[in-house]
Amino acid sequence: MSSVFYERFERHAHGEGLKSHATHYCPGCGHGLAHKYLAETIDELGIQDRTVAVSPVGCSVFLYYYFDVGNTQAAHGRAPAVATGQKTAHPESIVISYQGDGDLASIGLAEIISTAQMGLPITVIFVNNAIYGMTGGQLAPTSLMGQTTATTPTGRPAFLGQPLKVAELIAQLDGPIYVERVALYDNKQRVRAKKAIKKAVTLQVENRGFAFVEVLAECPTHLVLSPSEAESWVREKMTAVFPLGVLKDLCPEPLPLAAPPIFEAESLSHAIEAAVTKPPRFALGFPVHLDADDVALKLAGAGGDGAQTAALLIARAAINEGFDATHIPSYGPESRGGTSYADVHIARREVLSPASPHPHVLVAFNAPSLAKFGPDVAAGGTVIYDSSVIAEPPSLGRGIRVIGVPFTTIAADLGRVVVKNVVALGALSAATSLFPEDTLLTAIRQALASKCALIPLNEEAFAWGVKSVRGS
Repeated sequence: MSSVFYERFERHAHGEGLKSHATHYCPGCGHGLAHKYLAETIDELGIQDRTVAVSPVGCSVFLYYYFDVGNTQAAHGRAPAVATGQKTAHPESIVISYQGDGDLASIGLAEIISTAQMGLPITVIFVNNAIYGMTGGQLAPTSLMGQTTATTPTGRPAFLGQPLKVAELIAQLDGPIYVERVALYDNKQRVRAKKAIKKAVTLQVENRGFAFVEVLAECPTHLVLSPSEAESWVREKMTAVFPLGVLKDLCPEPLPLAAPPIFEAESLSHAIEAAVTKPPRFALGFPVHLDADDVALKLAGAGGDGAQTAALLIARAAINEGFDATHIPSYGPESRGGTSYADVHIARREVLSPASPHPHVLVAFNAPSLAKFGPDVAAGGTVIYDSSVIAEPPSLGRGIRVIGVPFTTIAADLGRVVVKNVVALGALSAATSLFPEDTLLTAIRQALASKCALIPLNEEAFAWGVKSVRGS
């Protein structure tokens, strides 16, 4: 066994006994051989300390329990995008995206096409067993015509289209330099598979370009066949649809090694049109009266209420003060009515999770938002709602302060209903003392720098939000 594999697999039997030397793959599964050949390649090329393996959702998800290399897991289908990030951040690394057909050829099709066309020196190992393996044997984009699956019990029908030939699709792009399809059903094919995998990785080691190897693999469990019967099925059925062989083989000169990215603001300011001058700071410290290290907020309302814009302004204000901040929008299906929301985090050092399932502060612009998110506010938190449209707020208990402010009425009296989100920011400032008023006003002025005529109106809206809470 290659030294690239861990001596014991901690996932199994807590790394003790015989099970700690066995993978989770079913008997006869092609993933085991693909793993073996990839591990041998990494070992033979002496690149273990440089290798980063990217595994997404699917049967390959636990690759990081087996390979003693740099490992990162990606969301379903997104391994090529994560691999691109790894390669651009660390050009000297050897990045290998290891994916199944349900992952790469379905939800991840856009990612693999764009990554392949980009042509970065990345290696993709694509394991095609014509089925969704981990999730229960559903129809995959590569399932054969007439093939029975959990979702096509009478066989894949014509109206679901033909099996997707991914290797051919990748080969016709300009970005890739090497594309080959191999199989595992006998010793001759296994030797070819090992050579193809090694070549695909070698091309990256030599910094020549993007390489893609499709591996036709057995899945005895979902084919409901013995391992030897599954090998015969691949040989007789799959190769008739997915012919083996090299589809593209170029050998360009090595690319110049890309420089690592630069993150210093001063060097990037010309590209992002950002001012090098730091904005003024008004806060004396982190708002520890709300949380010692990380304040979570949620702003919710109907489309057009301005919750998303208000959330962005809060995040910008926090960054101006030197804190880490994130803003995650969730628009929902409704452009008007219903609820969409934005989660904001403000951390003293680093935001570890951008979601706000239990916010310290909720700003609700309509009744559905208050009803949906009010019960989730953290004990002792604060809820600020638009009393113009919410007549009777629910009783939340748990020491939660519930403050009604007529956002819409105030904004309408000022002549522009659209500034009700700025009224809400003023109310938020007064009710929570999240930051000094000047912190949020500075963020508002920055956002309106190209529309200076609107600044006085927004400042007035903010002031009325403050007054509505303070009662003066």
